Amino acid sequence: MNNQKRVVVSLGHNALGYTTTQQWDAVKITAKTLADLVEAGCQLTITHSNGPQISMIHKAMTELRRVYIDYTPAPMCVCSAMSQGYVGYDIQNSLKAELLSRGISKTVSTILTQVTVDPYDEAFYEPTKLIGRNMSSDDAEIEIKKGNFVQEIPGKGFRRIIAAPKPIDIVEIEAIRTLAEAGQIVIACGGGGIPVIEQKHALKGASAVIEKDAIAGKLAGDLMADQLIILTSVPNVYKYFGTSQQESISSLTVEDAREMIAQGQFGEGTMLPKIEAAITYLTANKEGGVLITSLEAAFDALKGKAGTIITS
Repeated sequence: MNNQKRVVVSLGHNALGYTTTQQWDAVKITAKTLADLVEAGCQLTITHSNGPQISMIHKAMTELRRVYIDYTPAPMCVCSAMSQGYVGYDIQNSLKAELLSRGISKTVSTILTQVTVDPYDEAFYEPTKLIGRNMSSDDAEIEIKKGNFVQEIPGKGFRRIIAAPKPIDIVEIEAIRTLAEAGQIVIACGGGGIPVIEQKHALKGASAVIEKDAIAGKLAGDLMADQLIILTSVPNVYKYFGTSQQESISSLTVEDAREMIAQGQFGEGTMLPKIEAAITYLTANKEGGVLITSLEAAFDALKGKAGTIITS
C-alpha cells in the first residue's frame, strides 16, 4: 500500500498556455512545481483544463470539413478525447524529464477518462459554454437548423454554445485508483473528462463539456485524497475581489465558504467553481484540506507563506 501523501492537483489555463507552442513552454515550468510536490513526498493525481485546446481542435476539425467536404466534422466528445491525449502527452513528458533531472524515476501515465452525465441535466436546456470559431449569421443559422445553440458576440459575429452538465461518475476511477495506490503519477479527467451518457451497456458521447473544477472536487473525493491543490491565476482567494476593499483570505471553513457564496463574493466563471469543488471534496473527505493558489506562488504556499487553505 502506498503511504505517500495523496494529492490531487488541478491545473488551470496558465499552467498550459493557449497554443501548442505556448503549451510546450508552459508545461516545462509547470513540471517544476509538480516535481517539487513529488520531492515533498506526494503521490500526484493530476487533472487539467482544456478550454483553449478543445476550442482549437473543434475549430480545426470544422474548417477541415468546410474545405474537404468528404471529411466528417468531429463531435465535441471526440474533440475532448483529442485534447486529453495531447495535453496529457505534453505534461507527462515534461514531468518525467524534470523528475529524471532530479534523479527521480517514476512512471507518469495519462488515462483517457470518461465521465457520465445526466441527459436531462438542466444545462442541456440552457447551454452557456462558448466553443469554436466566430461565425457569420448564415453559418449560425445552419448550426441552429442542426439543433445546436449559438450566441451573438457583439462586433464579432456568432459562436456556438454548449452545455456544461454536472459530473455523475468517473468511468475509469478504478484504473486511476489502482495506479495512485501503487504510488504512480496519474494524469486523468483532463478538461473535466469526456462527457458520456449511459445507454444500456454502451456509453454515448455527449455534446457538452464538464467544468474541470467540478471534476477535480469529485476526483479528489472519490480517491479520498489527503489534499486537493487548485492552481489558478491568483495567489489567494479574496474577499471583495477587484474592489478597493479587496482582502486576501488565508483560511476558510466550508461554512465560511458557503456564507461567502450566499453573499456573492465569488465570480461565477472564475473563483466560484473552485470553491464549489472544495466543498464537494471536503463533504466526501472531512479530514482533507484544499489549497488554492497560483502556479507562481505554489512553492511558498507549500510552506504556508501564500495561498488559501479550506477545511471542513
